[in-house]
Amino acid sequence: MPFDPATLKYDAAGLIPCVAQDAASGDVLMVAWMNAASVAATLETGKVTYWSRSRGAFWVKGETSGHHQKLVELRVDCDRDCLLALVEQEGPACHTGRRSCFYTAVRGGEEVEIMAPAHAWTP
Repeated sequence: MPFDPATLKYDAAGLIPCVAQDAASGDVLMVAWMNAASVAATLETGKVTYWSRSRGAFWVKGETSGHHQKLVELRVDCDRDCLLALVEQEGPACHTGRRSCFYTAVRGGEEVEIMAPAHAWTP
């Protein structure tokens, strides 16, 4: 059956969350938002394309940082309201310079940084 991005369940703003996971290691890298057009662009180009809520514009991951995400496979969850992008990640996925945005753990009621930046971060 052909895939149609219009069949996904988007929120009131026309967005759907997308979890990016490293296809080789299984590490969860980040969560971002997509709309129907960015889902279509991701599938057409193989470059993971999100919708930036803060900028109100398309965001091709790595376009400015050079830390690209190449799509390996796009998966749809059972409710069709969340996506999983299996990717080949070049460099850090997080804007803080870390491999993953999930670098803080809650252990014993305390926040603990469990991952150092791979390079110096400048906002």
